[in-house]
Amino acid sequence: MSSRLHTISFAAILCIVCSALLTLASTGLKQYQLQNMATDRMKNILKSAGLIHPEEKTTPATIHARYADNIEKGWVDAKGNLITETQKEEHDLPVYLHLVDGKMKSYILPVQSKGLWGKIYGYISLDSDGTTVAGFTVYSHNETPGLGGEIEKAWFQNNFKGKKITADDGKFVSVAIAKGKAENTSDPDGLANRVDGISGATLTGRYLTAGLKETLIRYEDFSRKIRNGDRDGPGEGVWDRIRQLFKRSEP
Repeated sequence: MSSRLHTISFAAILCIVCSALLTLASTGLKQYQLQNMATDRMKNILKSAGLIHPEEKTTPATIHARYADNIEKGWVDAKGNLITETQKEEHDLPVYLHLVDGKMKSYILPVQSKGLWGKIYGYISLDSDGTTVAGFTVYSHNETPGLGGEIEKAWFQNNFKGKKITADDGKFVSVAIAKGKAENTSDPDGLANRVDGISGATLTGRYLTAGLKETLIRYEDFSRKIRNGDRDGPGEGVWDRIRQLFKRSEP
C-alpha cells in the first residue's frame, strides 16, 4: 500500500513539475514567437512588393530595416479614404504602402482566404495604377504538400505579377486561378485576369480565388480612388492624401 502511494505521489509531483516547466517555457518564449511572426509577416509584405527576392537570404535585422525604409502602414475607412493609425476605427482595413521618394509605387493588402484544410494567409500587392498585380505571397496555410501546398512556391506566386483586377473597360473583375493553364480556358478575353492553376488542386484554387475576390472587393473603393488619381478633386485627391499623411518619406 505504501509503495503504491509513493508511486502515485511521485507521478503527481512529476506531472506538476513538468506542467510548471512547460508553462514557464511557453510564457518565456511567447515574446520571441510573436517577434518571429511579426518578422515573417514583414518579410512577406516586402516579398509581395518585390523588395525581397524569393531566394534571397535575409536576417531579421535586414528585414526590419528594409521594411522601415520602404513601407508605411495606413488604414482604409468605409468610404475608401486613406487614414492614419490615430484616426482608425474598429472596422477600418489595414493597407501597406510601398513608397519611393515620397511617391507610392504599390500598395499591399492582407489576404485571408478559406482553404481546403484551413485558412490561407498572405498578401497581394497592387501597382500604383490600382489595377495591376505587382506581387502575391502566402505565409501560412494547411494545404496538402505537393498539391494545394504549391501556393507557397515561387513559381505559382510569380504567375500573379502583371495580371489585372479590372477588365478592359476598367470595371472590377478581380483575379482568378484557372483550372489548369489559364490560356486553355474558354474565355480568351479574360486571360489578363487569370493565372495558371495547380494540377490536382482545383478546390484550393477555387477557395483562394474566392478569398482574393473578397479581399479586393473590400478595398475596391480605395483602389478606385487610386485609379482615378487626383481627379477626386483639387487638393483632395488620393495622391495628395498620401503625401500629406506620409511626409516623412518625401525627399
